Amino acid sequence: MKTQEFLSLLENHKDKELLFEYLPGKIVPASYHITEVKHTKIHSVDCGGQTDAWDETVIQLWESPAESNKTEFMTVYKASSILKKVGRMRPYSMDAEVKIEYSNDSFHTAQLFIDEVITDNNSLIVKLSIKKTDCKAKEICGVPEPASMVEAEPCCSPDGNCC
Repeated sequence: MKTQEFLSLLENHKDKELLFEYLPGKIVPASYHITEVKHTKIHSVDCGGQTDAWDETVIQLWESPAESNKTEFMTVYKASSILKKVGRMRPYSMDAEVKIEYSNDSFHTAQLFIDEVITDNNSLIVKLSIKKTDCKAKEICGVPEPASMVEAEPCCSPDGNCC
């Protein structure tokens, strides 16, 4: 999801609680804070010698140990206010991909992609996912694409005509 789309989503749901699902069925606890927003410029060279560049907006979430018993989640309004303040201090690249950076005692630090957003009467639930690394220069490096499953004709026919 692009930064502009994420900020607009927050603007349209200010009256809801903001929840993040970092694994299926696993919600970041209500004790989370937005502790950092990174405006990242990536300049890369892949294994085939091709260059690329793009921007990312990385929003870091942190669980406060002092608030481990907290049951009310941050409101979308509060999150939106924080992100607006950041944008006034350091302007966003609105077409940058948004990533959510998160970890806890049983989940390694990761930059997660926004996979889906679900709303109900009280909540805006941002479902996150991990995307696997991949070779961007498969053709140049001679890395074959995984073969797709093709249904083969049966070797034997009903009349006993076998290979």
